Amino acid sequence: MRQATVPGFIVTMKKPYLMGRYEVTQGEWKKVMGSNPSIFQGAKVKDDADRHPVENVTWADAKAFVAKLNQLEKTTAYRLPTEMEWEWAARAGAFRAPSIPGENAMAHVGMQGPTAPVGTKAPNAFGLYDVIGNVWEWVDDFYNEKIVPGPTPPTSGKTHVLKGGSYMSHVNDLGSAIHAGGPGDPFTTGFRIVKDAP
Repeated sequence: MRQATVPGFIVTMKKPYLMGRYEVTQGEWKKVMGSNPSIFQGAKVKDDADRHPVENVTWADAKAFVAKLNQLEKTTAYRLPTEMEWEWAARAGAFRAPSIPGENAMAHVGMQGPTAPVGTKAPNAFGLYDVIGNVWEWVDDFYNEKIVPGPTPPTSGKTHVLKGGSYMSHVNDLGSAIHAGGPGDPFTTGFRIVKDAP
């Protein structure tokens, strides 16, 4: 059997950045925003919900969190990653995407929730946790309405890109190269942030 291949392309990162080790948690969201939109909290989890990723957030919600965090810390350094920044960090510099599922993937594959506390699985080679599974992660780029990204993201669109899959994703939707368009299911959608390096 012959597998179809998709030609790749080279992307150059224009500036250094730091990426959050974990997805933004419910505790972090509450500290910044003063509320908690998550479905998996209270009696719906068996442990500390503050350690679970925030979910049930739209791309606009994620951008609002970033804006408020920048305001609180009197900076403009925090933001959502671009799709290529996210993918480079998720691959931990590897040329090929790692096989999925693996020891880094937080996924029940098709089972209902809840999410898991961040950092439950092993980190990737860059020390990042849960880039594969747990919750889909919003990135800043518009979705190009294609099954793969291009070297230059569109400047407008109907929705934005989600990366990484979630705790209930099919195995085909788990991986650093997966390129999905929102809005996604509310209870599987979160994000992580980056900070421009000084």
